Amino acid sequence: MAISGFMKGLSCFHRAKPRTKIHPLYCFARRSREFSISSSSIADDDAVLPVLIVGAGPVGLVLSILLKKLGVRCSVLERRTEFSSHPQAHFINNRSMEIFRKLDGLAEEIEKSQPAVDLWRKFIYCTSLTGRILGSVDHMQPQDFEKVVSPTSVAHFSQYKLNQLLLKKLQSLSLLGNELLIGHECVAIDNTIDEYVTVTTSQIKDGNKKEEKIQCRVLVGADGAGSRIRSLVGIELSGEKDLQKLVSIHFRSRDLGDYLLKERPGMLFFIFNTEAIGVLVAHDVKDGEFVLQMPFYPPQQNLDDFNSENCKKLIFKLAGQELSDVEVIDIKPWVMHAEVAEKFVCCNNRVILVGDAAHRFPPAGGFGMNTGIQDAHNLAWKIAAFVKGISPSSILKTYETERRPTALINTELSVKNFRAAMAVPAAIGLNPTVANSVHQVISAGFGTLFPSALQKVMLDGIFSIGRAQTSEFLLNENNPVGSSRLSKLRRIFEEGKSLQLQFPAEDLGFRYLEGALISDGNGASTTVEPPSGRRREYVPSADPGSRLPHTYIRPLSNSPTNKVTLSTHDLIPMDKLEFLLIIGPHNESYQLARAAFSAAEEFGVSVKVCIVWPADTNVGTEGKSESPLSPWTNFIDVAEVKKLGTNLVSWWDMCEMSDDGAILVRPDEHIAWRVKSGVDEDTISEMRSIFSAVLSLQ
Repeated sequence: MAISGFMKGLSCFHRAKPRTKIHPLYCFARRSREFSISSSSIADDDAVLPVLIVGAGPVGLVLSILLKKLGVRCSVLERRTEFSSHPQAHFINNRSMEIFRKLDGLAEEIEKSQPAVDLWRKFIYCTSLTGRILGSVDHMQPQDFEKVVSPTSVAHFSQYKLNQLLLKKLQSLSLLGNELLIGHECVAIDNTIDEYVTVTTSQIKDGNKKEEKIQCRVLVGADGAGSRIRSLVGIELSGEKDLQKLVSIHFRSRDLGDYLLKERPGMLFFIFNTEAIGVLVAHDVKDGEFVLQMPFYPPQQNLDDFNSENCKKLIFKLAGQELSDVEVIDIKPWVMHAEVAEKFVCCNNRVILVGDAAHRFPPAGGFGMNTGIQDAHNLAWKIAAFVKGISPSSILKTYETERRPTALINTELSVKNFRAAMAVPAAIGLNPTVANSVHQVISAGFGTLFPSALQKVMLDGIFSIGRAQTSEFLLNENNPVGSSRLSKLRRIFEEGKSLQLQFPAEDLGFRYLEGALISDGNGASTTVEPPSGRRREYVPSADPGSRLPHTYIRPLSNSPTNKVTLSTHDLIPMDKLEFLLIIGPHNESYQLARAAFSAAEEFGVSVKVCIVWPADTNVGTEGKSESPLSPWTNFIDVAEVKKLGTNLVSWWDMCEMSDDGAILVRPDEHIAWRVKSGVDEDTISEMRSIFSAVLSLQ
């Protein structure tokens, strides 16, 4: 009975219903890419909103969905009146896909909608899109497709398309109340009252500016790199500013897409020739959708230099030929930074920063959006525990304790990856550091003695000389200089020292050293290995603070409906605040499980117990746990599944534990506590102490 009940409620297959009353104030109607608003104020009985999220990008939308599934009412404030179709981020790593997998099949939708992997697995370095290939790097390895260390694979899917799917998820949850406030901008924050924050919003309605106030218990700033929330509460950023200025050119060309599809499919194309230098991101070669990233050097260059016609000419130069169907859709300047907010939580734990509002990275490695999505996953259950009265507001501080060190590591890794990307042009005589130094001298040195028009001529002339390093005359095997440079380039590719796409050790292996967890003192490292800047494989770990290792399991039951294979991650639901205790089938472990049930009930949270049996255990074992766990029924007996091609190490060996140990997993799938072998005799006191610490009650 316990197993069948669990299977019916398996969160990744069933939609959670809102637990609080939803007031039909804000219409969630789709009109092309716009959302209309049918009212402009919170109802009187909603005077204090539990959570207000500012920013309707992927991070804000993921957080709102997670909170709704946990029964927490929230609204999302978005200053834009329509959503951008500029692709922006496009790489979704393993950990984010694991989260999406449990958002009602979102990962599966992405996998079906994305281009085929063979169309984006490579980075290609060339003199033009139709010219000579200097080298290519395949970033997908056989193990990336085997789903051994994770139940999902990475994905290549444009941010604006992801946003559209997330908005549909909100609709599918029947959330037609005051969820999305389009065209509303946060202009002031008042946190003088301890119980809530008062947010002043502004919107243009019927040509007039209208302000209103919203009171909320928690305010989350998910409003991007230029966060207004961060500015209003006075939080500073630290790190490296202005690493590079670029212009992003979004365009379509089916002719170019068809050519690349047949001749040289890839995700990124690094193009170096005597006329232009740029990086082309192939968001969808089948649809002919691309973004061209061009270095930008103001004030000598300005956006007029990148008008639609000039952009087409640049595209032709980099393509190596003219294209008849180029449609320039959007042109945006942007600045690359590597900075992390000095605080993620402030104002008596009432104001919280997530995503780019809390950290902004170089795009190398795709850490920006992915880190933000994982911020939301970490934060959602903690907000739910606070709003539901289970934990004090201090639990929200553990979000900063855990996520800020992760952001600092990802900043360091993305900067190292960006430097690795710069090693390629430097190898062929196009050192970007020299280019930036030349620009600095002209902008702030002797160049200031000359008129701006002459400065532009000087800059263009020097860059033209630089690009001459890529000429066929110089960059060939018969030229001693060119031969040496090409040899150096080959070594960079062979040794994995160029720009990398995947970082499994960091994507799946990031670990919290302190926060809403308990260190066990059983040999778990108290430090995190610094990132190398190169791909390292993930090694499963059950140390406190780590992501729960994935392995395949099968429920032990005679019921034909239960003959399914699950991931250990499927044992943690998305639609309730529930912990997971994993034990082996031993009397002392059952005693610990009963103590966990009792303590969880006392603290107002749910706990599920999973009893892991050896792989060769037969079905019908369910009854063996029913008696020792009675009267509690929220448990499941499972056996490991050994898939062909996977290593045969048992679950407990993989975790470096014995099967009389135990693991307590948080609602965000990170390990809160574990004991490697043998449980404490006073299990009641032990579990009370554990839940009290993890829920910030002590």
